[in-house]
Amino acid sequence: MKSLIVAASAVIACAAVPALAQAQDTASPQVYGTIGYSQASEDDVDLGAIQGRLGARWNHFGVEGELAGGVKDDNVQVGATTVNVKLRHEEAIYGVGFLPLGPKFDLFARVGYGNSDIKASAAGTSVSDSGQSWNYGVGGQYFFTDKDGVRVDYTRHDFTDGGDNADVWGVSYVRKF
Repeated sequence: MKSLIVAASAVIACAAVPALAQAQDTASPQVYGTIGYSQASEDDVDLGAIQGRLGARWNHFGVEGELAGGVKDDNVQVGATTVNVKLRHEEAIYGVGFLPLGPKFDLFARVGYGNSDIKASAAGTSVSDSGQSWNYGVGGQYFFTDKDGVRVDYTRHDFTDGGDNADVWGVSYVRKF
């Protein structure tokens, strides 16, 4: 699975280079930002975060950086012990492909690499750990004005350490600059 993700990333990157070069010759990038809420699920743990992105788009291709901070933790039972789990922060970078379906609606797919920092606490002790992941997902965005819109997306985080995977659903406000 990991080799498939790496191969798909390489194909997207190679396909994007000529398109980006052509797009840069004819137009400046369109810069955008998002702010929203995401819900991550991994096994029995459900965490929430405020998530922000900053991106640049050239016609059908773009890049975006993402930062998130945890705002909703979860308690899980490990034997007889209750463990509190919290997302401290998360960051990632993505290559994005856009498919316009009209003047105000786009579908998109994205692939990238990220890092998540988690803290677990129980019985007066805590431990923090971070994990790197290959991330890929899809979504759609609708603009109700020329600059303002809403975005809904799903992203899968495949952690590189052989650990579990996370499914992340998000909804965001989008602003074109």
